[in-house]
Amino acid sequence: MLTGWSEGARRLLGHRAGEIVGRAAAGLLAGPEPPDAAGLSLAGSQEWSGTAALRHRDGHLVELTLHAHPSLGGDGTPQGFVVTATTGRESEHDLRMVEWAFAQSSIPLSTYATASGSWQLNAAAEGGEQEVPTAAGEETRATDGRQVAEDNPSPDSAPLGDACADKGFLECVRLVAEEARSMRYERFGRAQPSARQRAWIIELWPVRDPATGEVVGVGTATFDSSEQRSARQRLALLKEAGTRIGTTLNVTRTAEELADLVVPRLADFVSVDLLDSVLLGEEPVPGPVDAAVVLRRVAHQSVTAGGDTPEAAVDLGEVDTYPPYSPPARSLSSGQSVLSGIDDPDFVRWVTEHRMRSTRVREFGLHSLMATPLRARGITLGVAVFVRGEGSEPFEQDDLLLAEELAGRAAVGVDNARRYTRERTNALTLQRSLLPRDLPRQAAVEVAYRYLPAGTGVGVGGDWFDVIPLSGTRVALVVGDVVGHGIHASATMGQLRTAVRTLADVDLPPDELLTHLDDLVIHLTSDDSGVETGLRDTTGEIGATCLYAVYDPVSRVCTLASAGHLPPAVLLPDGAVSVIQLTPGPLLGVGGLPFESTELELPEGSLLAFYTDGLIEARDRDVSLGLDRLCDALAHPVPSLEVTCDAILKALLPDSPPDDVALLLARTRALHADQVAAWALPADPAIVADARAQTSRQLAAWGLEDAAFVTELVVSELVTNAIRYGDVPIGLRLIRDRTLICEVSDASSTAPHLRRARTYDEGGRGLHMVAQLTQGWGTRQTTTGKTIWAEQPLPAS
Repeated sequence: MLTGWSEGARRLLGHRAGEIVGRAAAGLLAGPEPPDAAGLSLAGSQEWSGTAALRHRDGHLVELTLHAHPSLGGDGTPQGFVVTATTGRESEHDLRMVEWAFAQSSIPLSTYATASGSWQLNAAAEGGEQEVPTAAGEETRATDGRQVAEDNPSPDSAPLGDACADKGFLECVRLVAEEARSMRYERFGRAQPSARQRAWIIELWPVRDPATGEVVGVGTATFDSSEQRSARQRLALLKEAGTRIGTTLNVTRTAEELADLVVPRLADFVSVDLLDSVLLGEEPVPGPVDAAVVLRRVAHQSVTAGGDTPEAAVDLGEVDTYPPYSPPARSLSSGQSVLSGIDDPDFVRWVTEHRMRSTRVREFGLHSLMATPLRARGITLGVAVFVRGEGSEPFEQDDLLLAEELAGRAAVGVDNARRYTRERTNALTLQRSLLPRDLPRQAAVEVAYRYLPAGTGVGVGGDWFDVIPLSGTRVALVVGDVVGHGIHASATMGQLRTAVRTLADVDLPPDELLTHLDDLVIHLTSDDSGVETGLRDTTGEIGATCLYAVYDPVSRVCTLASAGHLPPAVLLPDGAVSVIQLTPGPLLGVGGLPFESTELELPEGSLLAFYTDGLIEARDRDVSLGLDRLCDALAHPVPSLEVTCDAILKALLPDSPPDDVALLLARTRALHADQVAAWALPADPAIVADARAQTSRQLAAWGLEDAAFVTELVVSELVTNAIRYGDVPIGLRLIRDRTLICEVSDASSTAPHLRRARTYDEGGRGLHMVAQLTQGWGTRQTTTGKTIWAEQPLPAS
């Protein structure tokens, strides 16, 4: 008798439950009872399977496979049978095939039953011939329905995807069962301590009851992803190499970046050795193939904790000679990578002949080596050696290909740094040749200076300074800056410095000198040749500044004019520090705008600081903050200007300044009354004799009687010219310093010119005689006229 009827049975045979429950089960048969069902009885309580033809409600036959399962009561006695049916020709053998496929699959498979909490694993998952993580990475076994206990997840396990992030494997299993969605989990590690690192991907999916759709378990399949993971790691390493190698234009740092990158991801120890010519920026010269190679160690790295490299047999900066049969020398001579190890007789011979290297190999179990040449643009620069020691597998061909790719990228970085070193050296040589080597002797100021080129990675710039002696013991102090870096900036700086010196010889006032210099820059920047002069930056903006100052130790007046340059700072003898307030003019090359001079009377012993913007903008771009730092540093001077220079640089600059820096310090001196004598003269030819007499008496007071004859002749000629061709007032001044200077001034701006007098000329011989008797003479324009001066050495006595 039928006691129950499912919805699936209704769909299969068409009868509703109310129509069929209570009727005899045999009534559904379309023919005789299956012969193999004759022994089916409650007393036997055995399962039964077989095929039968049943009658559908509409009369057609339905061929079904029936499965009868005894249903037991509370006392264990059979109460009836639960009969299930499937359509088609499926046989018991077909069902067994599914079980066999699960058990014999080469892919590790497992199932987890949510009701009992038990695991079923096939032979591959139980650790058959393959080294795989049991139960997908956990210490689990399911035998005789034993409950699985979850251990802590392995520290080298990593889930894939957000679903299992930071979860252990069994937690992922629970999530799959609870959320009824597939997930993926990855585990990696070493099957044995000395084995290659392996990786496995575990796919997890929910298992549902077909009848109810309820999740009753979780299925897993484990796949070996070691090769795929290794390929991902190689690609990640190559990608990282593109951003980490060659970040600076420094040969040594580029080699260090290669060493830091590959340890421990590719090797346990790595060394980078280069030819000495590479470190100097020169192009290596090929040597004989069969000769020993001398290389210098520039970088090495090790997996050893503490930052030391105990595996190294050569110290950093030291040279080592590689015999021609050694793997590094073979790599250099052939231009190909060499894979070697303890099974290579040449490797053993090379190690044995070097005591320190032999000791290191034994101590750390170094057994596998790759030597890869560093070649770029057809030039061999050095060699990188990768080594593995105890606990690591020997290198393989895939590792060699990866090492070649990494070494190739490092070689390009090293060659770029080498070329930059060469260009920088050439530019620095040019720049130093254009800057003053030794400052001239003069009495107006005590000077000290510093020039620092920009740090590595930036080309040399166009900063410059100069100290130019002028007539009357005056001195010109100059500082300037050409925007930009490189050979062009240095060459332009040389042009401007030469132009300033030429204009200074004419004794022009600071504002007029900058006007002429501005015209010169305009001509340079408007050159039709199209050749880049360095005066313009990449945006076309004029990029040259200049500050020109003239200090007179007699009057103690400093006259300054600026062409877009930063103002100097001054420390007065009373300790007050300030920035001199100037009227800044435009940058050189703008044209059409005036420059203005500023006059400042300075006490003797005042300290002036001239500089370029690289000094005050080195730490930040705030000019006012940089000026405050400069004033603070200047407020604590020491008697030595050299020490003061160093103190200012230390206070304002980082270790590697981003821009060129020029600093010029000048402590003012003064000429007192006992060194200067001056007279006002009327425009009367009779006064010439009196002027000679006054000169003679002053020289006697100074103890310079031996210079009286020449000086009287000079005074006579210059005073006569002033009376004859000049305007009143007329003045005569003698200055005794390192030399004896005679100056005659008048109110006329007409300057005399030296010329050769013909036989019958009545004049023209005076200046020629002055030029012959003195070591120098000249004319300078003043605000009230002109001054003609002549300078002669002091007598030896």
